[in-house]
Amino acid sequence: MGKKKIKNEEKTKELVLPNGSDVLGIAAKVFGGERFLVKCQDGKERICRVRGKMKRRAWVREGDIVLVSPWDFQADSRGDIMWRYRANQVETLRNKGYLTI
Repeated sequence: MGKKKIKNEEKTKELVLPNGSDVLGIAAKVFGGERFLVKCQDGKERICRVRGKMKRRAWVREGDIVLVSPWDFQADSRGDIMWRYRANQVETLRNKGYLTI
């Protein structure tokens, strides 16, 4: 008896919505060392790092839509990448009006 196989993993993931000071953005450039240049919806470009819990679970590439949490200090230039959205989740965000990029 083995584990139950999930045929379509994309439908099983929950959708994390931005709340509070979180903003959506596009990973524009990879700097290495888990750092990215992210163009955010609020018109600012931030240098963001992938938070530790997400480092080995989700790989972020250029062009991915991500959820950014700006730092308390240097909020206009730095932040943490909290979540990477999949293609079907991006369409859901657009339909609900969260994503305007």
